[in-house]
This record gives sequence, structure tokens and C-alpha cells, in this order.
Amino acid sequence: MKHFRPILSALSRHKSAVAILLAEVALTCAILCNALFLIDRRIDAVSVRSGVDEAHLLHISLSGIGRQDNAMAQTRADLAALRALPGVANASLVSQLPLVNSSWNSGISTKPGAEGQMLNATMYMGEAAMLDTFGLKLTAGRMFAPDEFVDIPDESAFNTHPPKVAIVTRTMAEKLYPGESALGKPFYIGEEATTIIGIVDSLLRPSSTQWSPEQAQYSMLLPMNLPYTLAHRYLIRTRPDANPREVLKAAVAEIKKQNPRRVILDQQTFGEIRKNFFAQDKAMVWLLAIVSIILLAVTAFGIVGLASFWVQQRARQIGVRRALGATRGDILRYFQTENLLLASVGIALGMLLAYGVNQWLMSKYELPRLPLQYLPIGALLLWALGQLAVLWPALRAASIPPATATRSV
Repeated sequence: MKHFRPILSALSRHKSAVAILLAEVALTCAILCNALFLIDRRIDAVSVRSGVDEAHLLHISLSGIGRQDNAMAQTRADLAALRALPGVANASLVSQLPLVNSSWNSGISTKPGAEGQMLNATMYMGEAAMLDTFGLKLTAGRMFAPDEFVDIPDESAFNTHPPKVAIVTRTMAEKLYPGESALGKPFYIGEEATTIIGIVDSLLRPSSTQWSPEQAQYSMLLPMNLPYTLAHRYLIRTRPDANPREVLKAAVAEIKKQNPRRVILDQQTFGEIRKNFFAQDKAMVWLLAIVSIILLAVTAFGIVGLASFWVQQRARQIGVRRALGATRGDILRYFQTENLLLASVGIALGMLLAYGVNQWLMSKYELPRLPLQYLPIGALLLWALGQLAVLWPALRAASIPPATATRSV
């Protein structure tokens, strides 16, 4: 406390330099807090669990050339051939996958006619092997019975053959029927009732980054036999000892062998699907991290430069204080206290500015409000940075002998 009065007196004689340093610290604090928040959100998004057996899944997307007669029979033949390949544990035709940017969704309700509890959920449609191929396990209820699967040969059949039963995620079940079991209870797609017969722990919906963490788990599995001309996606789960690349190559060759009048649009491991889906998020994390590091470095160099300049200017004052009995520790603490005071004022201004920046980001990019916990994190980083940056100039000041300091003027 004894340093505050001389510190304030010294700072009052350098108003311009102090103002520049405060602005620099405030701007760094504002950007750093928001950058940490955005980085944390992106990391959470990239780390999200899909709920499926990613390590052993392969995906092949295809489309027919010209008219494709008997597409349903061709799909069954494809699946039989794929399941017979060495290294394949199971295969299925599915309407969609987690971590892709296209999805089939529907609004559902606990009462007919869009009344009651409403939510938007993704519809995973597939044949009997769908759950096993995904690697999903039931946590409650039962699997689909063979007579519950509906043939959907074309798009018009979606309206004429609505699903009677469904397996849903735990999050979706709890949202529809909070505080009670959802098994055996209905939900409605329009006027048609669908009974919940099973629950899986997790199944991420496609385009998951467009939804909140809870909404991203609103998924249902429907027993529908689709042709490849509607679903376009073959999903393959490999055995643990199989080479995924070799299995994928063999699967593509087998599909072409079954019917050469088709085009393979894509062939990927699920690891590649995840990598591609989150490529922009990972790039943004690196960009924000680099910007934050650059800002911290610029702020640190600014503190070092200004503190060194003040040490040079105050050489006589330091010498006088040393001659009057001030120890090296007193001089060191003086500069550290001065830096702490400046950093604290800059951080306080930066916290206000951080919320201003966050409000702007909310209006432009629909981001949530900046959580309070990022403010003390940013403050601690800047306080620590300030103390480290000022240490070298402060040690130089503390090492000035009284006689040398007084002769230097």
C-alpha cells in the first residue's frame, strides 16, 4: 500500500503512455475473453459423441444412372453381398448419418394435430440391421419386430405408410415425457401415432452444430425398408481385426459388380466424416488461438517496452530511493505493484468491453451470452502476463546501485 501514492504520482506525469497501455490491456482482455469462450464452444462441438461405433464404420454414397428398375431387390442383393465380404460385421442402407450436413427432420408432438409438447427430431430410417450396423445398444425396451418394417419403394409411400413404432434417444424420450417412462407411449407426426418401443442412450442428429447440445440428440429410428434410390447410403461396420481401407475398397468393387450402372458419389471411413464435418471448427479454434497468442505477445512487449522506458527515465529517482534505504525487493515490488494497478484498471475496462463485443457477436452470429466464468480466466491470464512481462525491467531497476544511479544524471 505504501507504493500507491508515489505510483499514482509517477503515472500522472505519463498520461498518454498510461492511456495507450490501458487501451491495449482492455482490448486484449475483451478479445481474449470472447476468444476463450468461442474456442471452448468449438472444442465442445468437435468433441461431441455421435453415439455410433465410429472406429469401425464405413460409408458409401451412390446414385443410379438412368432408370433403376427393381431398386428394392437390388438393395437387398447389395446388402447380402456386402455382409458376405471378409471383415464385414454388418451392413445396412440408412437414410442419413450423424456428422453430415443434410438431414430428414420432422416436427412431432405428444398429441395429434401438433398439440402438446412439440419438438423437431431427425428421422433415421433403415432396415433390420440398422441398429446393429450403427453399433447402437438399447438401454430400455425392445428391438423392432420383423412385421413392423414397412416397405417404402418411393417417396409417395412416406405418406401412405407412416411408421407405427420407433426407437428414440434418451434425451428425446425425457423431453417428450419428463419424469416418466416413455416406453409404450405415443408421439404424433401430424395425426398419425407412433409408439415408442425402445430407447438408446445417444444418437447425434446430422447438422448437429445447428442445434443446442440437447436438441442435437433428438433422434428417432424408424423401421423402413428403403431402396438405394431413396436413401443413397450404405453403412458398413467392420470387424475389429479388419483393415477398414481394404474392406472399403472391396465393398466399392462389390457394389459396382452387382450393378455397374451406378455412380459411387463418396466413400469414407467415419473418421474421415468426422474430420471433414469439423474441419472449419478446428480451423477456427487454431485461428482464435493464434490471434489470442499474438494479442498477448503484443501486450507483453508493450509492457516490457514501457516499463524499460520508465526504468531509464526514473534512474535518478531509483538511485535516491536506494540511497535512502530502499532494498532491491522494494524497487522490484514497486514496479510489480505499478503493473498490477495498470493491469487491473485495463482488465476492468476490458470486461465491460468484452460484454459489448459479445452483444455485437450475439446480434450478428446468434451466439449465446458470454458466461461470467470467462472473465476471471481472462483477468488471471493478463495479470500473470503483466507480472511476467514487467519482471525483467523491474529486475534491471532493482539492480541499479545508488551511486551509479545518481551519477547517471
